[in-house]
Amino acid sequence: MDIKVLGPLAAKERGVSVVPSAAKPRQILALLALRAGHVVTVPTLMEEVWGENVPRSAATTLQTYILQLRRKIATALDGDPARDAKDVLLTQHGGYQLQVRPGQVDVQEFEQLAAAGRAAHDAGDYRAASELLGGALALWDGPAALVDVRVGGVLELEVLRMDEDRMAALERRIDADLRLGQHTELVPELRVLAARHPMHENFCAQLMLAMHRAGGAWRALEAYQRLRGTLVEELGMEPSPKLQKLHHAVLSGDPNLDLTTAPVG
Repeated sequence: MDIKVLGPLAAKERGVSVVPSAAKPRQILALLALRAGHVVTVPTLMEEVWGENVPRSAATTLQTYILQLRRKIATALDGDPARDAKDVLLTQHGGYQLQVRPGQVDVQEFEQLAAAGRAAHDAGDYRAASELLGGALALWDGPAALVDVRVGGVLELEVLRMDEDRMAALERRIDADLRLGQHTELVPELRVLAARHPMHENFCAQLMLAMHRAGGAWRALEAYQRLRGTLVEELGMEPSPKLQKLHHAVLSGDPNLDLTTAPVG
């Protein structure tokens, strides 16, 4: 089964979608897909669907939802004598599991590429880091994971985790590109990121560094003032010491800023 959760939910068997339209079966499939290859316990599925208000009929209702998913899978498998729906959506002790092969789940591929990119970055191989992290980020197909699924408490935490992982990979990829001297090419991307995340200090720092190296020190100072103004107005606080240090370095024309080392990221 080919599974995508980094954007709209997609799950296809032999090219046929098995994603249900009803909200609760969709939630269950999303959680099983996100943890494909691993058992999702019945209590976890119940918590996702009903939260703290689990009805007495929950066990029976959950079995009905699993049956509905298996019917969708069976339709997609029609004509395959080697497998049936229970070979794809397994009943395991205490829960259920979607059976997948390596490379069939986008979030798992993202995590593998991001880990490899992080290792390359830590080893100082910035070109490999940029390529690996860029490949990981290219797997995303929307502003957030599971954008078309109504999420409960369990999935909400998973979506937040994936978003944090995406942001970390993006920051690290940009840092690698800065170290490779791609400052001019990065300015448009970083301007958009800074606008979307007006209190994100790392994006602001990377934008300032890119602008300074591209010959726009005054633009770097403007970017700092925009972020500072937002922080003061919204939170009543000043930028971090790291960002203030970068601001002073730009003001003074510190030659160390011309080196391929990002001060924040």
